Amino acid sequence: MFQINDNYQKLPGSYLFSTIGKKVKAFQEANPDKKVIRLGIGDVTQPLAPAIIEAMHKAVDEMGQAETFRGYAPDLGYEFLRHAIVENDYRARGCEVAEDEVFVSDGAKSDSGNIQEIFSVDNRIAVCDPVYPVYVDSNVMAGRTGTYDKEKETWSDVIYMPCTAENGFVPEFPKETPDLIYLCLPNNPTGTTLTKSQLQEWVDYANRVGAVIIYDAAYEAYISESDVAHSIYECEGARTCAIELRSFSKNAGFTGVRLGFTVVPKDLKCNGVSLNAMWARRHGTKFNGAPYIVQRAGEAVYSAAGKAQLREQVAYYMNNAKTIKEGLAARYEVYGGVNAPYIWLKTPAGMTSWEFFDYLLEKANVVGTPGSGFGPSGEGYFRLTAFGNHENTVEAVRRVVSLAD
Repeated sequence: MFQINDNYQKLPGSYLFSTIGKKVKAFQEANPDKKVIRLGIGDVTQPLAPAIIEAMHKAVDEMGQAETFRGYAPDLGYEFLRHAIVENDYRARGCEVAEDEVFVSDGAKSDSGNIQEIFSVDNRIAVCDPVYPVYVDSNVMAGRTGTYDKEKETWSDVIYMPCTAENGFVPEFPKETPDLIYLCLPNNPTGTTLTKSQLQEWVDYANRVGAVIIYDAAYEAYISESDVAHSIYECEGARTCAIELRSFSKNAGFTGVRLGFTVVPKDLKCNGVSLNAMWARRHGTKFNGAPYIVQRAGEAVYSAAGKAQLREQVAYYMNNAKTIKEGLAARYEVYGGVNAPYIWLKTPAGMTSWEFFDYLLEKANVVGTPGSGFGPSGEGYFRLTAFGNHENTVEAVRRVVSLAD
């Protein structure tokens, strides 16, 4: 008889955002007269920029002509997009990245879950706590995390790096030596980040202990402070220890369009084996490429018009972040909202993260994300996103503040 992958059975409950969706749906069905404002899932609300729409229309027309029709995309992605990525995201910042080190995909979420496939199941992973749940969950599915402690909500073979108010939500080097280190900077969910000098220390540490950093830079477009790196390759030595994940979802609104990329330097090797070559083999075997129309849309992100229009969108969301942070600061302990579109707030005394979720949903009809869903150190905290429209954001803040009156 066939057998299943038992590691899937180890996962507790359903995926965090699926659980939120189910709770909100049930509430709306029971209360059809209530207007629910969603500041939970980090989904964008502003339409695609005009430069991107124009590029997509042009690409659609090309697909309708025999002379310009495109079939399967190249394994790594079209050269026009990889060239734009390298020139704008890396060489413009003094980073050494070649076009054949860039692998275009359908998003950073897919890559963050898939990248662990090229590593041995015996590797120990280290994750910031709290952090985006896909990192741990995908390693659970692979059989790399050991056993689950329901009371502590931790995995026996995962090295947790607590990011708390006491350490400024900045991870510290773990006492145990990891093989793979997941860093999401600016961080989802806390909205905090590292300075360039702090990030350099992590690169030096990884090279010293022989670890690989999986660096998720999905929110780099929201960085406003000059001493924060936009890419890990701004650090000396990163090419021998770091893989970088990037997304078009939050900088260009591609959550429904789907586009991202991963950079795997050729200098990154294990006993002479190239991780670039391994990822290329995996990528070519399991992925058929992002659509031509979408890749042309991605190219438009780097056009002069695209850059200007997207700066306005980022500013729009960060104005929402400022609205939330300043609006709640008088009643709550709040963090983030400077280099990332997330506000991380401490729940009222005596309330767990999920109790506060239910409280806001029922009393204010506002949806957020329970901090415990991002890891054990997230208990007692709550995430709000700045990706709603401004009018709803202002109204949500008013509702939440009124509960504390």
